[in-house]
Amino acid sequence: MRQLLLATVLLPALVHADGLTVDKVYHPYVQPLEREMEVRMTSADGEERYRFGLGQSVSDRVFFEAYFIAKDDNNHLTLDAIELEAKWQLTEQGEYAVDWGVLFELEKQQHINAWEASAGLLMAKQWGQWVGTANVTVAYEWGQGINNEIESLLALQAKYRYGSFFEPGLEFYSSESGQALGPVLMGDIHLGQGKKVHWEVGSIFGLGYKAPDNNYRLLMEYEF
Repeated sequence: MRQLLLATVLLPALVHADGLTVDKVYHPYVQPLEREMEVRMTSADGEERYRFGLGQSVSDRVFFEAYFIAKDDNNHLTLDAIELEAKWQLTEQGEYAVDWGVLFELEKQQHINAWEASAGLLMAKQWGQWVGTANVTVAYEWGQGINNEIESLLALQAKYRYGSFFEPGLEFYSSESGQALGPVLMGDIHLGQGKKVHWEVGSIFGLGYKAPDNNYRLLMEYEF
């Protein structure tokens, strides 16, 4: 627990950040032979962004996913970027006081030569029916029309495991551009052996004048 608190407090302070992103909070776990199709939508003050992903685990510790990222342009979706993602589970669940993983992402803008690479530390811990998750991410942007810079984001989630079908929670996001806090609901719909739909919906409110006032996020994963 001491390591979890130290990481979430100190790591974001090491780098400059200029953007607040409310999105998925990642857990550090990988399931062997896992495949998934994923759709995500985020909205910040009415500006919508979508991710369509297809993922596959290549071992019991490593999971890869590719995303097509689109934005809403006058009620039409236009492809904005392509992203590759790799998650590496570092420890077995319950092996230590905190479960650890790392996440690597590489994003390329569609219409200009602009890139973003990021690395995130994923942490999770369970207390009875409660589960706490923390993501500390550092990203570097470079390329056409971008000021080369380093950014960081802290994302925290606490959820109550009422049942696999319904888990209420609370999320907090922080960067130099502000903070946001709000409730989330999530759960699993089991469809048979090895198949399920995981869903999440959240309404995250900006704290202070820097962050967007209203942030919404939706997620739907089909695991098979």
